[in-house]
Amino acid sequence: MKNFIFISPNFPTNYWMFCRELKRNGLNVLGIGDQAYEELNPDLKNSLNEYYKVSSLENYDEVYRAVAFFTFKYGRIDWLESNNEYWLERDAHLRTDFNITSGFQVSDIPRIKYKSKMKEFYQKAGIPVARYHLVDNIEGCLAFTREVGYPIVAKPDNGVGASHTFKLKNDEDMYRFFEEKWTDTQYIMEEFINAEVNSYDAIIDSNGEPLFETGNVTPFSIMDIVNESDNSIYYIVKDLPEDTRAAGRATVKSFGVKSRFVHFEFFRLLSDHEGLGKKGDVMALEVNMRPCGGFTPDMINFAHSTDVYKIWADMIAFDHSTVQVGDHKFCAFAGRRDGKNFVMNHADIMARYGAQMKMVDRIPDVLSGAMGNQMYVAVFPTREEMDTFYKDILECR
Repeated sequence: MKNFIFISPNFPTNYWMFCRELKRNGLNVLGIGDQAYEELNPDLKNSLNEYYKVSSLENYDEVYRAVAFFTFKYGRIDWLESNNEYWLERDAHLRTDFNITSGFQVSDIPRIKYKSKMKEFYQKAGIPVARYHLVDNIEGCLAFTREVGYPIVAKPDNGVGASHTFKLKNDEDMYRFFEEKWTDTQYIMEEFINAEVNSYDAIIDSNGEPLFETGNVTPFSIMDIVNESDNSIYYIVKDLPEDTRAAGRATVKSFGVKSRFVHFEFFRLLSDHEGLGKKGDVMALEVNMRPCGGFTPDMINFAHSTDVYKIWADMIAFDHSTVQVGDHKFCAFAGRRDGKNFVMNHADIMARYGAQMKMVDRIPDVLSGAMGNQMYVAVFPTREEMDTFYKDILECR
């Protein structure tokens, strides 16, 4: 029996379903987390063979001891994953320390976590990348702006989501950025791209071939949503565009991805951009070597009448899957921000869209910065119906 350690299986709250499918496939599923066992979701409890509580997942020594305990009790660990961006480096360190060869090692971290390092591999795949500058001093950064012009986007070179991301519009913003940026963090500056984010979301087998592919579109910048406390929208595409598929597969090969659920982000240009492409072209943004966050796996299932939790677990256990993909629809996420004077209240929304609704819930505070406070997830057969849903649900007085 293969031993699988799942780091932080209780968060996000839907990740217990990865554990359930692993256990159904005959794996020994061992969880390590910082939540008390008594407080775990009953479904998660039933999906684990054993759970080891640590006082903090940030404490490497504690987590190391937990892995050592499971190794002593159950033998060699075959897999260790969290499927969570925040813990990717931690996962790699644990795999390296315990010689778990089924995933990324410490030596792989620079190319999969540092935005500046990713660009080389996108370029090898023949995908254009934005011009960039690693933040050094004010003189060097101002020189970069003279080359590419404002606005400029500045963010941690190794960061999660849109945390501490700045959009700089002039020299005054640049000076303010130097006052506000974290002093112990390497930042990267990039030329601003007028684009929407299109993703390639796929489950890749051990030969680097896709078992399942789809994508999502974020019409508005997550950076703007976080910085301006705005509503959040994104949707799973009904059919994956062929240029996104081609770019995603080329990126898989360039980065040497095997046996993973991935979320690669691309820009689709909203206007011509000199040196990068014409309106509608696809260019690189960044790779994420884990599933798209939050409730996106559920949304993918709703959009394609499938089960990506099982497809992923089948990849782990058997390196293939017979899970079918059914009807294709758009699956729309709308995250409403508290405090806005919306035209439609909750009762109005459910009366009009109850038949299409798949998920309605409050968003955990830790995710609300990028996703809003109240979510509505619904499916639609046409783009026009989805656009009407967004207009209705987000319209303010």
